[in-house]
Amino acid sequence: MITGLDHIAVAVRDFDSGVDGYRRLLGREPDFAPREGAKRAWFRFPNMALEVIAPDGAGSAGDRVRERLDAAGEGVWLCAFAVEDVAQASRLLTRRGLEVEPAGALARVRAAGLEFILASAHSAISSKPIGDPASDIDGLDHIVIGTPNPERALGLYGAKFGLDLRLDRANEQWGARQLFFRCGAAVFEVGASLKTPVSDDPDRFGGLAWRVTDPRAAQARIAAAGFDVSEVRTGRKPGTSVFTVRDAPAGVPTIMIQQTPQMEAA
Repeated sequence: MITGLDHIAVAVRDFDSGVDGYRRLLGREPDFAPREGAKRAWFRFPNMALEVIAPDGAGSAGDRVRERLDAAGEGVWLCAFAVEDVAQASRLLTRRGLEVEPAGALARVRAAGLEFILASAHSAISSKPIGDPASDIDGLDHIVIGTPNPERALGLYGAKFGLDLRLDRANEQWGARQLFFRCGAAVFEVGASLKTPVSDDPDRFGGLAWRVTDPRAAQARIAAAGFDVSEVRTGRKPGTSVFTVRDAPAGVPTIMIQQTPQMEAA
């Protein structure tokens, strides 16, 4: 049913500042498509797109973004899944007990306190890179979801949405349980604390991990663009190198990750 990630939307109050921040961070030129009372900038990659969105006058999208900003501030607002047939996927998820609302050519799904979108799968043209190709970002490696209830997450994202669970790992040293679902050419990671009681509280969107080919070149470019970055270090996952961007736009927790070809194929 779900073939991959279509896009992730980040809600911002100051559109120009948010777009400039992601332009410098991602090293790509966006395209713009304002509609329904919202300004929108799209940064497109081979495996998904990032939408920076802010309210701008009257309209349904602008109203929803204002509501989000008033309730939770800036940050990741929603995750859109690519599906082959939106109507068919909507019927299936409704039968599986999820709240699905048609929205033109799309459908909105509310689950575990989060908002998801179903969108028709399509081939996006990648945004134009800026500068040295060695420092380029290749696409999204994974999105992180935080949950207070990992068994609920297994039932929701695995059984109901139908994402492919590749690994269920608990690590007492880190105090975390991690569920890794394959989602097209990216990973949908769900994390739960082992130190807090299980509850029925809502899930929450966490951070974004972007894939790079040369982490040192990417780190140098991003630092030169004015961001506070960590050193390049060995990642927790074998065969990876990572660095953290401590002040990514809209406060989104952000890391850059290099994976070996063997790890990418896993």
